[in-house]
Amino acid sequence: MEEEKRIEIKVLGMVQGVFFRSTTRDKAKKLGLKGTVRNMRDGSVEIIAEGTEERLNRLIIFAKQGPPSAKVYDIQVKWEQARGDLSYFKIIY
Repeated sequence: MEEEKRIEIKVLGMVQGVFFRSTTRDKAKKLGLKGTVRNMRDGSVEIIAEGTEERLNRLIIFAKQGPPSAKVYDIQVKWEQARGDLSYFKIIY
């Protein structure tokens, strides 16, 4: 079985109020990832996810574009070892 990894993604741009969190949650669930997505006070969106490297890379590809009404200017990705502290993918409000 492939080793699980963890990523923290900060998505910058016009990414709040455009269904970014819900579409990220739906995409992550389809990919079988565990984690969280939430709006940050600085206007960015933070995604924390755990899963295989291949599936996490597919989430990164999604985050670079987001849903149709989003305008992503940049993303920052930090890779780590999986902690195993996430049970499913959810939106934090």
